[in-house]
This record gives sequence, C-alpha cells and structure tokens, in this order.
Amino acid sequence: MADIAVLGHGVVGSGVLEVLLTHTDSITRRAKEEIRVRHILDLREFPELPYAGRFTKDFNTVLNDPEVTIVVECMGGLEPAYTFVRQCLENGKSVVTSNKELVAAKGAELLALAQRNNLNFLFEASVGGGIPIIRPISQCLAANEVSEIAGILNGTTNFILTKMIREHMGFEEALKLAQELGYAERDPSADVEGADACRKICILASLAFGTHVYPEDVHTEGITRITLEDVAYASAWGGVIKLIGQVSMLENGRIAIMVAPMFISRDSQLANVDDVFNGILVRGDATGDVVFYGKGAGKLPTASAVVADVIDCVKHMKARKYLFWEDAKPDYIEPFESITGDFFLRVQGEGSSDEAFAMAAWVLPGAARIVRREEAPGEAGLSVENITEAQLKGCIDKLEAGGVRVLDRIRISDF
Repeated sequence: MADIAVLGHGVVGSGVLEVLLTHTDSITRRAKEEIRVRHILDLREFPELPYAGRFTKDFNTVLNDPEVTIVVECMGGLEPAYTFVRQCLENGKSVVTSNKELVAAKGAELLALAQRNNLNFLFEASVGGGIPIIRPISQCLAANEVSEIAGILNGTTNFILTKMIREHMGFEEALKLAQELGYAERDPSADVEGADACRKICILASLAFGTHVYPEDVHTEGITRITLEDVAYASAWGGVIKLIGQVSMLENGRIAIMVAPMFISRDSQLANVDDVFNGILVRGDATGDVVFYGKGAGKLPTASAVVADVIDCVKHMKARKYLFWEDAKPDYIEPFESITGDFFLRVQGEGSSDEAFAMAAWVLPGAARIVRREEAPGEAGLSVENITEAQLKGCIDKLEAGGVRVLDRIRISDF
C-alpha cells in the first residue's frame, strides 16, 4: 500500500482524484501496489464528494503523517507551494507536481534537495499537460545530444492565432472567444504576454542542457501586437504565425533562448499545430527531429500525467529516478541582442509602397519583398536574413530617421 496526499482540489487536483478513483485496478496493476489517498489539503469544503472525510485545512496533518510517502502538489503558484514542497522533501516525502511556475523558479534547488534525501521530485505535467515530454527527453532520448528545442507551448495563444489565421478574426475578438470557451483565464496576461510559454521552455532547456534556466533571464514577447496584416504577410511569405518557445546550445557554450511570435513555414511540422493543441520539436544528433503533439492543458490530460508520475514514484520508492540539473553559472545566457536570425519587417513610408521598400532595401541590403493583397498606401513587407537583434535595431533607427516607420518586426523561425 502506498499512501499519498494531494495538495489542492482545483481543476488539476480534482482531476487527479477522479483518475485515481476511476482507474483503481489498472493503476494498482501498473504500480504493483495499491495507491491510497489519505489526505486532501484545501481551504474549501466539499461535503457532497464521496471522499469528503479525507479533506484537511491544515498542511501539518500531511507533513506529520508518517504513512504518507508521496505528496502531489496541484496548488499552482509559487507560494505556499514552494514552502510546502520543500518541507515535504525535507521530511522524507517524495513530491509530484504539475506546477510549472514552481519548477521553473525552484527546480534546481528542489531536485538537489530530493537527491540529498534519496527522494523523487517529478513534474511531467508541468510542461505539456497530457503530452509526455519530460520522460522522453530524460530517458528515451538520453543517447542523443539535444541541440535545440522549439515548441508551441500555450493553448490559449495558439487558439487565438488560429482564429486570426483561419477566420480573419481580430486579436481582441479571438481572445474574448477563448475566454468564453474556457480556454483562457479571466486575466490571461501570462498567456498572451508569453510568460506561460517562457516557464515551460525554461524547464525543457534546464532538463536538456543540465543548467537551470531562469524565466527572468529569457527574452519574452507575447502576441498582443500581432495584427491581421501580419497574418496576411505570413501567408504571402508561405507560412503562419505561431508563438514559439525556442532554445539552442551555441558553440560558445551559452544558451540562446527566447519566446516570441515567429513566422513558421507551412512545411514545418509545427505549422499545423492549431487551436488549443501544443507541439514540441526536439532536435537530437542521432534521432533528428522528434515531435510531441497533443493538448497541453485540461483537467484530465494534466491529471493523467500527474498520476503517471505517482505510479513512477511508487515503483521507484527505494531507487531514486535520475532527474537533475545544476544551478545556473554566470553569463550562461547569450545576450538577446547578439542572437543572429532572420526577420520579417512591415514598414510604411509617406510615398508609395515601392518607395518604402526601396528605402528599406537601401538600409538592409539583401532584403526580399513580400507582397500581400490589399496593401495599405505606402506599406511594404520584407524579409531580411542573418542579422543580429542589435544590428536590426540600428537599421530600424535609420529607417525611422529617414521617414519610414517600422510597424512591426517578427522573427522567422528555421524549425
């Protein structure tokens, strides 16, 4: 018998209980012993539930129960989740969590604590919800040198961009629909500003490259400035716009990492990841490109990944699973301004579209024209290759000094 406690009875926590109670026999068979929920921590009361008698409002009930060997953290946020998880690991209890904010901010510390105490700290559900990604990178692709990871890591932003692409729906209208359908929170700022995707790509980068990548060190752009004009230019170029979290290991040993809207070619395996689905592409030296696809959130998909970690934890109760990364070293991130890439620019001058492009091509030698239907007067789209952010900024300053406004600039992905 393996006794566990669940912290939090919200969307994910209640899903975990549902999966455990409706799949008891198969879970017992896979774990090779019965998993029993002894305590559920929540400040609310749920008298209508069949397991109402297992609720407690006092975390010490969980912490001081010697029978509880695994704690499942589904509270979300950094506090009090971090304090509770740390105390559990300090007191001989392994932890499973779905909390991306916790893992992104405190992963190195909590993994080290688990290692010192011969315990497990597992977090498969923190990145892809129901998409298996942590275990494949750490185990199935362990023979590879992973060089790059790129992904569509947020269902809300992907849903919004899909509506903009397919139905020519404006950003605000698409966001409102996402909220009405329950795909976005009432205050979805972490989604549309890229913070959610940033936490997830940081976890993947930490796992792949063995050093803790902190969200506050990562350049992050959201999708609030993306317009239907940008969408039309992406289509004319031969692709679509997606919010991409991307990380790669450079030859100088630094990590190049960012979250930003990007042009993706229609030939890319990520181009057809639409609506609330997520897609993660891992590039290994032996396997080449491997893509993981599915719903990145949701009650039961996320709960399924959490319970899978619980089963894994039970099976490795006396043999710790190896998940680990070091704390970050100084200057481990390549400055964003130094990262070389390709870009799309949408510019507008006081004269004709041809004149606006000519001015841009003079400042940016090698620029290629992109023409969309129904271009506004004086508007031109262009792509430019192999330029750093710092160089591009200097060129944009020259353009605007010459009377050509840069309405938008969007990175072009090579995935």
